[in-house]
Amino acid sequence: MSLRIIFMGTPEFAVPCLSELIGAGHEVVCVYTQPPRAAGRGQKEKLSPIHVFAQQAGLPVETPVTLKSADEQTKFAHFNADAAVVAAYGLILPKTILDAPKFGCLNLHASLLPRWRGAAPIQRAIMAGDTETGLMVMHMDEGLDTGNVCLAERVNIGADETAGELHDVLARTGADLMVRALAARERGSLDCTQQGREGVTYASKIEKSEARIDWTRPAQDVHNHIRGLSPFPGAWFELEAHGKQERVKVLRSTLESGEGAPGEALDDSLTIACGTGAIRLTHLQRAGKKPMTGPEFLRGLELKKATLIA
Repeated sequence: MSLRIIFMGTPEFAVPCLSELIGAGHEVVCVYTQPPRAAGRGQKEKLSPIHVFAQQAGLPVETPVTLKSADEQTKFAHFNADAAVVAAYGLILPKTILDAPKFGCLNLHASLLPRWRGAAPIQRAIMAGDTETGLMVMHMDEGLDTGNVCLAERVNIGADETAGELHDVLARTGADLMVRALAARERGSLDCTQQGREGVTYASKIEKSEARIDWTRPAQDVHNHIRGLSPFPGAWFELEAHGKQERVKVLRSTLESGEGAPGEALDDSLTIACGTGAIRLTHLQRAGKKPMTGPEFLRGLELKKATLIA
């Protein structure tokens, strides 16, 4: 037996979930995703990853700017879906939309709710130094990630794991979790329980102003900041090179021993002093260049011992 599904998602994170739903034999009657956005130097319109995948799979696609209009709500209801599956869609779902499918709307959220409700749970978990996160299938209500939790999977966070690496693990794990949730829904055995009231935190959207590295913070905090923003938008510092200031992204780092003035290079191998302790920069990216290892970076741009970076 299969369910009639409306899938609602936008970024790469949602692609494995849609793929697994198709593979499990569910009938995806329509895919909802964000409208094409201007991107790149030429500002050409770019389809979302879900839009591209849906087209390749031969699925109908809708890209409304809002779901608040009566016309859009009527169109949604006419699909006569058993359930809507939502994974990082990016639009608010009004109550009329939430109530339209027979079994409601099931959301795949990348945290252990109620910790890290909101837009950037993967990045915020790493930036906060969490050693564990997870995924939850939630029966959506009108609140911000406040719905009842139906199924959960815990995932460890490695000491040097980046947001990009964790994203990929969670996307694959979440796809399987959603398929299991729908199978339980078909059997009538999907039990959903209210979220706890303790430990609520919010994962607000990552702002560009947060990306600059503050070397006065403890080394562990700086390390978490770097890996939490890798690969995008990328934590960065400024270095004077060839008589001008250049912005350099740090994509990966490790904790090291050492003390010095915050931002001081303690050796010729990119060990940088923090407020307390130090980190070593192992993967970096100069403006307009490809990512490179520390030794590759040093061959193209000197950063000698005792250099101060901002």
